[in-house]
Amino acid sequence: MRSSYFLIILILTVFSCDWTIKSTHQDAIARVNSTFLTKDKIDAGLFDGLSVQDSLIQIQNIINDWATQQLLQDGALLNLEAQKQKEFETLVKDYKTDLLTSAYLEAMTKQNLDTIISNQELELAYKQNKELFYLKEDLIKLRYINHNLSMSNSNEIKRRFKRYNAEDRAILDTISLQFNSFFLNDSVWINSNQVISKIGPLQKGFNKVLLKKQNFIQLKDSLGLYLMQVKDVLEIGQQAPLAYVTPTLKQIIINKRKLKLVNQLKSEIVNDALRNKKFEIYE
Repeated sequence: MRSSYFLIILILTVFSCDWTIKSTHQDAIARVNSTFLTKDKIDAGLFDGLSVQDSLIQIQNIINDWATQQLLQDGALLNLEAQKQKEFETLVKDYKTDLLTSAYLEAMTKQNLDTIISNQELELAYKQNKELFYLKEDLIKLRYINHNLSMSNSNEIKRRFKRYNAEDRAILDTISLQFNSFFLNDSVWINSNQVISKIGPLQKGFNKVLLKKQNFIQLKDSLGLYLMQVKDVLEIGQQAPLAYVTPTLKQIIINKRKLKLVNQLKSEIVNDALRNKKFEIYE
């Protein structure tokens, strides 16, 4: 990186010594009217890994791009109506003000925002926004195991998988490293398309068997035996369960709190300025 830096400085020095009109700026490498491009404006990181020839091309491109922008800007200042330029200056000023105030409010909000959400708040938000939460995809609760057909304890695995009491869950979890793939948390709602994408045989016309409640499925392919137990199903158009939409509900609650806090902070800033005579309204 250090040798690359000195190489770029050398190339820039060569460029700066080549101009017919000499600059009074010692580090200048290009000029457009009364504006100069200096070496410190060039990011040396742009030349990492480049050969001398490629670096020369890169510098020429940078200079040309800079000159084009500068010439266009100078042309605009000369040719655009004064009123239009004044409008642009106002827009730039307003944009800067918006950026500064938004960044300040964001920092203040982040510092003061309460992000802890109770179950009661989630349930209330769910009831108030139920019309937003109708399913656009099928959801299922299931568990599945894929293991090699050659496993000697295949029947034992199947028996425990179907019965699935506390002891069975513990044993299957213990030997899960023997499985090609598995998912044993059947209390979680999952998009059915995610399941189909991970289980090969379901992609070959067997996907509809998933949408049957309390359904045990056994399928085979070249990768082994698939055991699936569907615990529950919710189809497209039904009400989405609270657990599934909890992340969205949390965001809704946080956004409402954020809006309320921003308005509160604005009011406090104005009132504080009035109290301290930093802000006055004249009759």
